[in-house]
Amino acid sequence: MRRRPRWGLAVVTGRSMTPVLAPGDRLLVSYRRPVRPGAVVVARLADGTVAVKRAAERRTTRTGAPGWWLLSDNPGEGVDSRHRGVVPEGDVIAVTMARVWPRPRRL
Repeated sequence: MRRRPRWGLAVVTGRSMTPVLAPGDRLLVSYRRPVRPGAVVVARLADGTVAVKRAAERRTTRTGAPGWWLLSDNPGEGVDSRHRGVVPEGDVIAVTMARVWPRPRRL
């Protein structure tokens, strides 16, 4: 059985997280860090889209499984839990640690 890596990189593609993150920003992510409210995460939405969103709060899915309510920082752009519902805990792929390019900074 192969172990999941500890760290990885993600690239922001849309404008849903502006002004904090812009398209093209490179993010250092942790696959093992626990999700906390307010954290910026990489998640797979119900339609299969992989997106960078902010974890707002823990909720349960329609089937009673634990999950997260994920929101965009720029509500006029993109798709989030307001459109797709609660994201199951297993579909939150990683927690963002820092922006590494072009303007390095902790998130």
